[in-house]
Amino acid sequence: MEINNEYQRYQRAKKQVEKIKGFYVHFATFIIIMALLVYVNLKYTPEYLWFFWSMFGWGIGVFFHALNTFRWFSVQEWEKRKINEFMEQEKTKK
Repeated sequence: MEINNEYQRYQRAKKQVEKIKGFYVHFATFIIIMALLVYVNLKYTPEYLWFFWSMFGWGIGVFFHALNTFRWFSVQEWEKRKINEFMEQEKTKK
């Protein structure tokens, strides 16, 4: 039983590390591509700063990826808390 529990903890930790690694790759790609877009924009069409639109759109995606990866707001955690809350309410009713 202890070995199985330890294996499950290991699998959850490994999955979290993979999510973090995926976020860092996403963020690094964002930074590199945005730097390239800023350069192209300022070099060829400095009169209109269009790179902000790309930065804003992709930045929203990076932000939500970070929320999910680092569990700043986790729907799964919220669901677990609510289920436990309702279970406790049911216990006190009886």
